[in-house]
Amino acid sequence: SSAAPPTVRIVHSGHACNVEEERHTERVYTIREGETLELTCLVTGHPRPQIRWTKTAGSVSDRFQDSSVFNDTLHISKIQRHQGGRYYCKAENGLGSPAIKSIRVDVYYLDDPVVTVHQSIGEAKEQFYYERTVFLRCVANSNPPVRYSWHRGRDVLSQGSDKGVEIYEPFFTQGETKILKLKNLRPQDYANYSCIASVRNVCGISDRNVVFKLTNRTASPSIKLLVEDPIVVNPGQTVSLVCITTGGEPSPTLSWVSSSDSLPEKSVVKGGTLTLPGITSDDAGVYSCVASNNVGNPAKKSTTIVVRALKKGRFWITPDPYHNDDNIQIGREVKISCQVEATPPEELTFGWLKNGRALRSSERMVITQTDPDISPGTTNLDIIDLKFTDFGTYTCVAALKGGGIPEISIDVNISSTTVPPSLSVPRGKSPLVVREGDTVELECLVSGKPKPIILWSRADKEAPMPDGSMQSESYDGVLRIVNVSREMTGSYRCQTSQFNGFNVKPREAVVELIVQYPPSVEPVSLELRQGLGRSVSMNCRVLRAHPSRVLRYEWRLGNRLLHAGHFDQSDETEYTVKSLTREGWGEYTCDVINEAGAGRCTFLVTGKAFPPEFYYDTYSPLWQNRPRVYSFKLQWTQMNPNTVDRIVAYRLGIRQTGLQRWWEQEIPVEGTITKGELITHNLTELIKPEAYEVRLTPITRFGEGDSTIRTITYSGEFHCSFEEEPICMFTQDKNDDFDWTRHSAATRDTKYTPNTGPSDDRRGSKQGFYMYIETSRPRKEGDVARLVSPFFNVAPKNPYGMANPPAYCFGFFFHMYGKHIGTLNAFLRQKGHAAPEAPAWSLSGNQGDRWKQAKVSIHPTASFQVVLEGIRGPGIEGDIAIDDVTLEEGECRDLPPISERQLVPSS
Repeated sequence: SSAAPPTVRIVHSGHACNVEEERHTERVYTIREGETLELTCLVTGHPRPQIRWTKTAGSVSDRFQDSSVFNDTLHISKIQRHQGGRYYCKAENGLGSPAIKSIRVDVYYLDDPVVTVHQSIGEAKEQFYYERTVFLRCVANSNPPVRYSWHRGRDVLSQGSDKGVEIYEPFFTQGETKILKLKNLRPQDYANYSCIASVRNVCGISDRNVVFKLTNRTASPSIKLLVEDPIVVNPGQTVSLVCITTGGEPSPTLSWVSSSDSLPEKSVVKGGTLTLPGITSDDAGVYSCVASNNVGNPAKKSTTIVVRALKKGRFWITPDPYHNDDNIQIGREVKISCQVEATPPEELTFGWLKNGRALRSSERMVITQTDPDISPGTTNLDIIDLKFTDFGTYTCVAALKGGGIPEISIDVNISSTTVPPSLSVPRGKSPLVVREGDTVELECLVSGKPKPIILWSRADKEAPMPDGSMQSESYDGVLRIVNVSREMTGSYRCQTSQFNGFNVKPREAVVELIVQYPPSVEPVSLELRQGLGRSVSMNCRVLRAHPSRVLRYEWRLGNRLLHAGHFDQSDETEYTVKSLTREGWGEYTCDVINEAGAGRCTFLVTGKAFPPEFYYDTYSPLWQNRPRVYSFKLQWTQMNPNTVDRIVAYRLGIRQTGLQRWWEQEIPVEGTITKGELITHNLTELIKPEAYEVRLTPITRFGEGDSTIRTITYSGEFHCSFEEEPICMFTQDKNDDFDWTRHSAATRDTKYTPNTGPSDDRRGSKQGFYMYIETSRPRKEGDVARLVSPFFNVAPKNPYGMANPPAYCFGFFFHMYGKHIGTLNAFLRQKGHAAPEAPAWSLSGNQGDRWKQAKVSIHPTASFQVVLEGIRGPGIEGDIAIDDVTLEEGECRDLPPISERQLVPSS
């Protein structure tokens, strides 16, 4: 069968400075920060596998984590250090297990080093001297690890080169830093010290250095804030915080930070001055000035900004606490309390008025302020023995001593009609039955004077209210819910708050809410494909509905009612078409209905054929017999061919990429297509080097099925990696002594000769194949094996002969390892020409245990073949291997280093 599980390999382009293929455990792609990474995933497998790039490691903030890249090429321009890590290419097509290959990307970088200076002073009691020891510490971020070196002036400092100097790495920071210790400072120690950080020029990253000048004035920073602490201001003011340095050499840099992670957006920093224009309460907090010069510890001084404010005034009335009665009565005590939020709290002042006239504290009218710890910002007016003349309006006025902030006044009426609240639910308002999506008002009637604020919350469970809060405030006792949903069914409690009312036990009531919703059903929509004369069954199932008892269903095709009924015990209904006719194609619906509405299952019944699946692994699909055109072998299989009527033809559309117009033709199909059968159609007369889009549509009695589109590109290149048995039409020469052998490390015989031949193919794969000459017995020195390529046609540039023959670049990888390696030659053989005397390329002797690349430009004047000739050396450790043979139009570019391509002039 043509179906095949996926295989994958990763190839790289982009700006790598090194790719280690040799390390068997993993491939490592090294790249310099800021360059472009490009990795391509080459897959085989049918149906065409889905490709996905993912990544592990790296920081959590890495964008790549949550997004996978779903095309075969992963392209990251200007790569950053956090984008290093292991990249996985995963290919799956539902057959076998997914194929996964990975490559580790190592991003190299080197930041400027930073020198920090510390000193320790030790005192000795007997002799009156103290000594100063200075430590210079150098740190640079890098990958790979940095090597540090220290210079004093122009002299290199090394351990032992000067008695007064020690150079060491602290035990716990291996490789992260290098410390220079100057013991008992001497006059010659005052100098310029430079720290040089080096990653030994990997990836062309040059060394970085930093200079620190040590003098007898070198000192850590000190600063002074020219502001008081705290600073109390009114909103809208402009505040300037001034910070100056009072010491430090080299001169320190100043910066400002605030307790809320970042400074306000409108803030302006100029030197040591931080200006906050138009300040608001949100800007209040601690602001710190920090000075640093890399000597000793940074200096830090802070101040607090307090922004004056008055917010949220509330009151409550407490009836006589000594009587078990919530009413106000003549002759008893009554207490009025009033509360505001003030910043700063110590500036808060209260005054009381009665009917607009100032009130002084007296024996019968006692004014107090509550202890701030118990209830901050609260004042009380106690009327000890209520008389009829005390009825009236009492006002409490809150202000801040500093002024500049508007006062808050709160009026409270005390009269014979001042009564505690009561709550009730209006008749017919509970339970409340509504439909999903409606707007609903839950009501509690509140009576009493003054009317308190009402708090709504869920009574049946610890759950938030529809607006997301645990409780909602309402001034009129109504809770309005817009677009009510099924989750909101339940009991809601309304209760009086003590605010703006009586400080008595809360009154409460409960409203029941029932939300009805139409049935939810499955499947909401489903496409069914079936051939004529066969049966189709459709099944519609109820998942949830409220109310659930009155459920009926109606089946229709278009507008025509087919069948209706009621649900008994079951929660599903089925409709079957026994034998499908042309009239039976179309959209079937099943409506499931209750009081709240209907849910609908939709079934689209068609005879549409499934899409064809292009076969991308065709062996050598492209060929050229004539100069200006090429041909392509298009192959595909048909998805689920037996589900619908027989496919009678395919409609083939083809258009040049970038053009609008499709050319169409029909490809008739004889007999019945089986699942997995590979269908072939040759596309000819394609113009070089254009790319084409190809669209394929299956046709049945029903009409057109689903189309599939693929792109065909012309590659002026022949490539063979010997993965398939036909070895790309290469043949063994009939007139040589022995043959080349196709081979892979995974299948290698354990009896093979050690110390010669490769341990994997040129891409580092144990499964991959290559060709080699086996030089064990019975082979003898000088035996020749020749591998001959298929014929290649030369495309004449002009039809009147070959004035300047076209150039081709012939390339291959070779592996020549072992002490008895003979010679590897490459010849150009042309039709109608004598066999060449000299090879186009030749190399002899042991080249080390690794794959190397060879490239050579050839200039044939007639159709030609390329011959690879292996000659056995003096012993059995002489296996020569080749892999990845390519032929491209044009001269060779980017040739391998000279040592790898000892070229013989081409004849």
